[in-house]
Amino acid sequence: MKTTALTNAVNTSTPSANRRHVLNRFLGISALALGLAAAPAWAAGDADLPGKGITVTPVKSSLAEETFQTLLVMKAMEKLGYTVKPYEELQYPLAHIAVANGDATFMANHWNPHHAEFYKAAGGDAKMYRKGVYAAGAAQGYMIDKKTADKYKITRLDQLKDPKLAKLFDSDGDGKANLIGPNAGWGGEAVVWHQIKEFKLGDTVKYTQGDYPALIADTLARYKAGKPVLYYAWTPYWLSNVLKPGKDVVWLEVPYSSMPGVQAGTDTKMPNGKNYGFPLNNEYIVANKVWAESNPAAARLFEIMSIPINDISSQNRLMNDGQNKPSDVERHTNAWIKAHQKTFDGWIAEAKAAATKQP
Repeated sequence: MKTTALTNAVNTSTPSANRRHVLNRFLGISALALGLAAAPAWAAGDADLPGKGITVTPVKSSLAEETFQTLLVMKAMEKLGYTVKPYEELQYPLAHIAVANGDATFMANHWNPHHAEFYKAAGGDAKMYRKGVYAAGAAQGYMIDKKTADKYKITRLDQLKDPKLAKLFDSDGDGKANLIGPNAGWGGEAVVWHQIKEFKLGDTVKYTQGDYPALIADTLARYKAGKPVLYYAWTPYWLSNVLKPGKDVVWLEVPYSSMPGVQAGTDTKMPNGKNYGFPLNNEYIVANKVWAESNPAAARLFEIMSIPINDISSQNRLMNDGQNKPSDVERHTNAWIKAHQKTFDGWIAEAKAAATKQP
């Protein structure tokens, strides 16, 4: 398994022409190499291995916690006979562009509607294949420690307009609450900036942005030291297994739904009646549309693969507990397959059947 420095080499401010050049230079592949113009292998007598002779390139974000989902798809693709190259790491916006343009085959970490802007900018349904939910019901929003929430009766984000309450979460001495937020390029940062402005929190709340895992490590240390903490969080992520919602920390509600860009007008109220400021998200496997149409076995696989979101959280917790080497994640993935062998084999069988149905 290989990762690259590609995430550091390319950023969302790269002009579009240069973006394409950098993607091609690092990925070193073309639409032809992905088999976009080639006849499907299953049509040449390899019906039992519809992917034989076809090479695919996965892409993923730099988040280590999304490796498990990606490896699971890669292993399923190998069972179908595809030659699967090591995944490449790209920021989410560029990952969508790479898939849409045929510079990569698929990504297993597309969150909808969280990545709606990236999906639309890359060409949307006209250029990408997105069917079937891979993992459902991911929540996200703002959290504070329960001790502070109970003591000061803080239940909503907009209560931090009060300078006295905001100062409780000041970690750098400027008098403002330090809100640990998502990295640039994740998608959530646009929502955080929008809501700080919308809810008039600019004078009392400071969006602290950088390396989220490192910032969260500092946040966890503050919590263990008995200090108030305020941070953006999502599931599935190991943090929710360490700082447990309802026991150690609580979600903050927002006064009303307010989302930016293509998500404007979205109702973010949860089924439980709470409003955490973000809609529930589903994870999808997104593939190049032309490639998917030429590879019905893979297309069907992408559509039917589905894993419980709690399984992802549990695997992420193992990583946080120290089992975070590539060999560890490989072992976790193999263990999941073994524990769900009937389900996994069912995916493969159904995908193969989709190939044999083609004329």
